[in-house]
Parts: sequence; C-alpha cells; structure tokens
Amino acid sequence: MIAIEHKAHCVLATVAGEFTLADYREFEENVLYELRFHGKPNLLLDLTEMLGYTLDVVWEEIRFTREHATDFGCIAIVTTDQWTTWATWLARLFVESEVQVFENGRQAEAWLLENTPVPG
Repeated sequence: MIAIEHKAHCVLATVAGEFTLADYREFEENVLYELRFHGKPNLLLDLTEMLGYTLDVVWEEIRFTREHATDFGCIAIVTTDQWTTWATWLARLFVESEVQVFENGRQAEAWLLENTPVPG
C-alpha cells in the first residue's frame, strides 16, 4: 500500500506492507504530474513500514529511473534497513540527483524543503 502527498514541489510517498507494481505506478503518475506542471520535483520515499516488494517493482524502478534520470530534484529515502540503504546508494548511479538516506521522515522532509527551488 502506498500513500502519496504533494507538498511544496515535493512528492512524498509512504509505503506500508508489500510494495507492489500498482503502488509504484501510482507513484510514477504523481511524479510525472509534478514534473509536467511544476518542473523537477523533489522526492521522498518512506520505506520504514515496507515489508517487502515484488520483483516487477525492481524492474519498473530501473526503467523509470533510467528514462527520467535528469528529471528529479533531490531524492530522500527513509529506511532503517541496510539492504535498502545499499540498494539506494547503488541506484544513485542512474540519476543525476542528490540522494540522501535518512532514518527519520521529519529530517528527510526538512532536507527536501530546504532544497526546494524557489519559483520566480
């Protein structure tokens, strides 16, 4: 299950339980909406309540990230899982964004808001 919020040119997504392909596609739609109407969005993925993910999510994430490698602002990943942290650092090779891993969602959101470009 995924919950998504738009805030100050950021897409904030929280995953609980199993992260499915339908969840990831909902995330993609929200990111593309923000990109189309407001420019490069900052992204926050809170994975602290994620129990697992399906293999098709991995392939879709690779495809989407490669297709949009220059389309994101900063990316914050919230997790306490070492494997997820390792995978996040590996994924940095495919995007031209600053990526940070946090253990606390409030700190991650504050970092993104600090790095949100001011319109004008």
